Amino acid sequence: MRASTVLGVLILARNGDRTQFYQDPYSYEPKFTESTPLGAVESFQLGSNLKSIYLDSSSPLHIQDMPLDPTHPIPPSMVHVHAKAGGEGAAIFDSSIALLQGMFPPTPLNKITIANGTTVVSPLGGYQYVPVEMVPDSSDSVLESWIDCSAFKKHISKVYNSEEFKAVATEAQHFFSSIHDYVFGRPTTLENMAMECQFDRFTWCHPVYDYLNTELIHNQTFAFRLPPTLIEQARGYVNYHEDAVFSDSDIGGIGNIAGRTILHPILRALERIAFDDDPLRILLIETSYQPFISLFHMMDVLSLRPDLVGIPNYASALAFELVRGPAPEFRDFVRLKFKNGTDSNFETIRVFGHEEDSLPVTEFIYRLEHYAILDTKQWNSACGNNRWFPFNTAVFGTAAERGSVIGVLSALGLFAFSMFAFMMYVKQTIVKHRRRYTTVRQSENYATFADEKAGLLP
Repeated sequence: MRASTVLGVLILARNGDRTQFYQDPYSYEPKFTESTPLGAVESFQLGSNLKSIYLDSSSPLHIQDMPLDPTHPIPPSMVHVHAKAGGEGAAIFDSSIALLQGMFPPTPLNKITIANGTTVVSPLGGYQYVPVEMVPDSSDSVLESWIDCSAFKKHISKVYNSEEFKAVATEAQHFFSSIHDYVFGRPTTLENMAMECQFDRFTWCHPVYDYLNTELIHNQTFAFRLPPTLIEQARGYVNYHEDAVFSDSDIGGIGNIAGRTILHPILRALERIAFDDDPLRILLIETSYQPFISLFHMMDVLSLRPDLVGIPNYASALAFELVRGPAPEFRDFVRLKFKNGTDSNFETIRVFGHEEDSLPVTEFIYRLEHYAILDTKQWNSACGNNRWFPFNTAVFGTAAERGSVIGVLSALGLFAFSMFAFMMYVKQTIVKHRRRYTTVRQSENYATFADEKAGLLP
């Protein structure tokens, strides 16, 4: 199909390079990590690439209604950015900022003339401050939906106990023996291929592959010693591991939870651009690798592109282009393109077995909307979470919707919560009085000691 106009684009981007990474082996809850200058450069390059494709007036894919002058400030209403704020820390947020710096670079036109006639240009040569939406990591059931999901934890155990997983683990024994001298005592099993444990107050784990890859990038001595075949084998086994965990034989299964929750903002943005009188033209979602795996399974990408199984490279991007076909129909279509890291270009990928490079937007939405998780209530239902009080209602719903959830609490639930609050108040009051007593006693002891030193007491 030959498209004539790009109406808008939805971009799912993975973070750039970061420091070593730890995760809980059974819940996938992450621990703090940091972005690196290399990671910032990777994301910046991705942003610059997106700019040349969708924002430069000379590009055939320039988005309709976006400013033709590439130095013109971008209207905020036309761009929406959502970044994951997981337990990794600010690594993913930093990547989103670097990407935006490349996509919307400083321009001297980003200026204002104030009442006294002075023209003020934004700092750093006209830096464009694009708003980035984030949800606290403890509440993000869209971009970190597998955390605190009871059914997903059971899914992980099911994967580890499957006959296929056990067979691959047996096959991998020779490889595990080969990497023994390069992992410095870290457990070498297929389960630990994606998890390496650090024992402190809690058990945190970081993928053995991630350790090898991080050292290969940042440690020259290690890079000189590691045989090149080992990192490729490690990549193969970690891709199998993560693909098994973040996929499901059923398109609506719990293994696809990462894709099912991220579908809601994607489909909603398509509807806004295609059907609503809405200024939105670009949706950017900066996230980690898990949603890519689930979405590729849900859209049946891997049957034609088995090379995309597993973890995408740093600064990868999946673009959903909304395009309007030529006359006489002027139908709207969705075309997907994928860029696997900084060393590749965007390539069109086919979905749902279509022979064409795109499919009608109505068909795309129809095929997936049934599996999208729209709100916290549906997420809790999919995860089998029984929560008597909605502590985590801030993710999907509006204030009115969250208020209605609270309004249906049973009298028993309210009574239990009231008793809990009362007991906490009593406990805090006792602690406060104890601290006050201790402080007074310490002050008295210090005063006595000071008087003794000064010779004021016998």
